[in-house]
Amino acid sequence: MRDVLDELLAVWRAGGTAGLSTVVRTMKSAPRPPGAAMVVSPDGTVAGSVSGGCVEAAVYELAADVVASGRPELQRYGVSDDDAFAVGLTCGGTIDVFTEAVSRETFPHLQAVADDIAAHRAVAVATIVAHPDSARVGARLVVGADSTLGTLGSARTDAAVADDARGLLAAGRSAVLTYGPDGQRQEAGMEVFVASHAPPPRMLVFGAIDFAAALARQAALLGYRVTVCDARPVFTTAARFPAAEDVVVDWPDRYLAAQATQGAIDDRTAICVLTHDPKFDVPVLQVALRLPDVGYIGVMGSRRTHQDRLRRLREAGLSEAELARLSSPIGLDLGARTPEETAVSIAAEIIARRWGGGGRPLTELGGRIHHEA
Repeated sequence: MRDVLDELLAVWRAGGTAGLSTVVRTMKSAPRPPGAAMVVSPDGTVAGSVSGGCVEAAVYELAADVVASGRPELQRYGVSDDDAFAVGLTCGGTIDVFTEAVSRETFPHLQAVADDIAAHRAVAVATIVAHPDSARVGARLVVGADSTLGTLGSARTDAAVADDARGLLAAGRSAVLTYGPDGQRQEAGMEVFVASHAPPPRMLVFGAIDFAAALARQAALLGYRVTVCDARPVFTTAARFPAAEDVVVDWPDRYLAAQATQGAIDDRTAICVLTHDPKFDVPVLQVALRLPDVGYIGVMGSRRTHQDRLRRLREAGLSEAELARLSSPIGLDLGARTPEETAVSIAAEIIARRWGGGGRPLTELGGRIHHEA
């Protein structure tokens, strides 16, 4: 929902009703992950996607029907063995899509959810997508770190789902959870889709150079909150890094240590050191490589520079296990030369680390295309 929130809010604020279709479950090689959404506005315009184009037309029609009837619907889309021309996914996967009508009446807490997302506060939206009592389908519970809004129909259900939703939120996962009709654990009958809206992951880019500007643009495209930090104020300006959310003039090691102390670094954080200067990169790497939870630590430089850097870090007391966490030279071997190409190379390595990809051409591989975390 995050990707279509602006369009959904525009209809909601105007007092209208939009059709919202959300991928709640995927099987095999599905093109979009759980949480991917499509909004159909009252004027017929569309925002977002649930399948990358395969079944969008059918979902569009379903959204219009759901808005007209007011009855939400869970629909499965996959390959049809009986009719090869039936609506389905050309990739061979299967998706479950939940379609509902969203208005001030059906989703009174939408603005509160939007406010949490804008403020980078973790929030989950739990929606009943299947239940023996059709009247409870579409019921919603908004789950924050220490509060809830709305109800799924009973205190027992709310308590069970809120507890599990916070677990999914902490892991940054969206998923369908199964309970008994009144929230009984380890029973079946009710399915609840929990859409987790964890704060976007951070990328800290140290070094106010042209490669940093290109990387900030690439990282922002991937959904990162980008901070560019350098101790040189003449180079470290917001005008040079418009894609960065924060541009900080400070010594990199001091800034990173302060962020770690504040709890602002986690296992989704990517740290990219592009300074090309030992007096900057060695101190900041001493801090970074000793942090317990960081998703990625990469540093730019030639192989000769890397060997000299390793020597300096060993002299500073870093262990071989700590040094093994360092990606250097940074990025995948794409033959990149320009700052923009190098940014793609760095982003590709971060993606491969996150999902377990090997960085090889898909034409050389067999099996599933999409990796699990």
